Amino acid sequence: MFELLGVPPQALFGQLLLGLINGAFYALLSLGLAVIFGLMNVINFTHGAQYMMGAFASWMLLQYAGIPYWGALIIAPLLVGLTGIIIERLMISRLYHLDHLYGLLLTFGLALIIEGLFRRQYGSSGLPYTNPMPGGTNLGFMILPWYRGWVVIFSLIVCLGTWFMIEKTKLGSYLRAATENPTLVRAFGINVPRMMTLTYAFGAGLAALAGVLAAPIQNVNPLMGSYLIVVVFAVVVIGGMGSIMGSIVTGFALGLIEGLTKVFYPQASNTVIFVIMAIVLLVRPAGLFGQAR
Repeated sequence: MFELLGVPPQALFGQLLLGLINGAFYALLSLGLAVIFGLMNVINFTHGAQYMMGAFASWMLLQYAGIPYWGALIIAPLLVGLTGIIIERLMISRLYHLDHLYGLLLTFGLALIIEGLFRRQYGSSGLPYTNPMPGGTNLGFMILPWYRGWVVIFSLIVCLGTWFMIEKTKLGSYLRAATENPTLVRAFGINVPRMMTLTYAFGAGLAALAGVLAAPIQNVNPLMGSYLIVVVFAVVVIGGMGSIMGSIVTGFALGLIEGLTKVFYPQASNTVIFVIMAIVLLVRPAGLFGQAR
């Protein structure tokens, strides 16, 4: 069997596939963060907990209601989005005119409370979720599991669809205008507070959707969001805070870079994203796709 750069192709392409999978989750989660920050100026640290809630919602729908994965893919983001509406209306809406630090502290505290409640009820060992698409296909140099391929393709479709909605549609123009000049937008008869509420719910729903996609790949665990959220924030910073396309491109790219690092220099695989973040902040503080505010 031939080798590429001294690495067997099974190992190289296997890690690239894992990198694409991780990149899909990075892109979806950072996209939700970018939507909330870009349109609401709120740093949402509850995002990791909402990702975990999406995974648990899919598990509970299957266990208690008999609703399979394909139903959970729709219902779970709606349920978590509903909790997002409650959080935004009762808490976050009171902080819009304050410093970003207040929103960060509030959402960080909420994340700890939510994770604590789930850990008290379900423990920390993790719960298995059945793979809805077993099997795979032999590509000659590796076996591609059907489900992992589905995750990459579906995540890319959702990310590009979100970008198109926000950047190319009338609704997206209203959202962006409400961020820049809410008083003027209100003058046109548009309910800005409702738009902000739905924006937060949409971002929370994206996090929950990523959680549903992750459930069959990893055990459903109350701490699964806290493990990922720090990396996702690094992805958002590298792409540019509030940049939709930056989150998508950077998420997938950093997933691939992380996968390649595991092949050629495994010791750095856990830190390579943060090294890249430090370099980007030194060279371009606004991020690769961001604009200075």
